[in-house]
Amino acid sequence: MRLAMLVISAALAAGATMTAGAGPAAAFDYPYCIQGRGWGVPGDCSYSSYAQCMASASGRAVSCNINPRVAFGQSRAWRERRHPHHYD
Repeated sequence: MRLAMLVISAALAAGATMTAGAGPAAAFDYPYCIQGRGWGVPGDCSYSSYAQCMASASGRAVSCNINPRVAFGQSRAWRERRHPHHYD
């Protein structure tokens, strides 16, 4: 019985340790987007530098532009706080 209690408490401690740092990911808008055929607006906004965006766009029928959410200062996190039920 004592061994079973020790095993259960060790399992609970391990589970608590693994989930202690887990939380929702923060929304982050990168400053550059690939836009063009097949991407829509604002496009693929996963580039932290213009050079990185241009390297990915090279040889494709797309271009790199400033992320409109960054340009106009409106991030996803701001919109969700402002209108929490519109972005489910």
